[in-house]
Amino acid sequence: MMDYQKLLVVVDPTTDKQAALARAIELASANNASITVFLSIFDFSYEMTSILSGQEREAMREGVVAQRKAWLDDIVGQFKTGNINIESKVVWHNRPFESIINHVIQGQYDVIVKGTHEHDKLKSVIFTPTDWHLLRKAPVPVLLVKEHDWPVAGKILCAINVSSEDETNQSLNVKIIEHAQKLAKQFDAQIHLVNGYPGTPVNLAIELPDFDSHSYSETIRRQHEERITYLAQAYDISPDFCHVREGLPEDVIPDLAQKLDAELVILGTIGRTGLSAALIGNTAEHVIDSINCDLLAVKPDGYKSPLEEA
Repeated sequence: MMDYQKLLVVVDPTTDKQAALARAIELASANNASITVFLSIFDFSYEMTSILSGQEREAMREGVVAQRKAWLDDIVGQFKTGNINIESKVVWHNRPFESIINHVIQGQYDVIVKGTHEHDKLKSVIFTPTDWHLLRKAPVPVLLVKEHDWPVAGKILCAINVSSEDETNQSLNVKIIEHAQKLAKQFDAQIHLVNGYPGTPVNLAIELPDFDSHSYSETIRRQHEERITYLAQAYDISPDFCHVREGLPEDVIPDLAQKLDAELVILGTIGRTGLSAALIGNTAEHVIDSINCDLLAVKPDGYKSPLEEA
């Protein structure tokens, strides 16, 4: 099972309402876990004040950090409840995602929890550059939170890829479902599996007049349904909660999440190392950009952050 014993909550410095911290407290309560509330700040103007000595600039930075730490402690004080251990940490760093990931690595945290922003008119989630860096490079799961409740008997949607039978992909499917099972048990939620399969290639229908596109499509659909049903049976998930749809994953997954009114989508991001770790895969990126609920992104076993390799 997945372990959520140490949670790192990245706060939003622009607001006193912290959806990520509220969600983290829910998780911590269910897991008897500890929380560190983390804020990375930087003001370029303090670095460019050439009339001040290095010591004076350092004193100014420390003063700003102390002010934000006092603000953060006040926020934490409003959320403290029960026996949950909540600490706060403010650092001065010009690249927030690096400070977050470095702190996760050094402190051996289990998950990053961070709030998202919502576009006022479109009501869609906006992912910041820091969000994308964390999704691509964090060595632990990243939970991106919207400001809404997780109701009892809510729905968790697992984005499963059954088009490939390679070991890495299969183990990632298992990892996604195991995360879902842990959360479903704690929040009395339903687990749904979704898979998108490709339609008939247009060029085949054009180049081969006798090609039976309907039979081809039906064969692909049955193959995907059999694989997802087999996976569901292994984890005692109802066949009624398995959804196989023709179409691109970046279209199928957000659409089903909306129709189910899912509280959470869990998906895997590909495991790359070295310079290519800046990529999480075009499919995953397009899916993430279209999701309008909480999102939990997990990496394959053995993934190492490029910050660990630097």
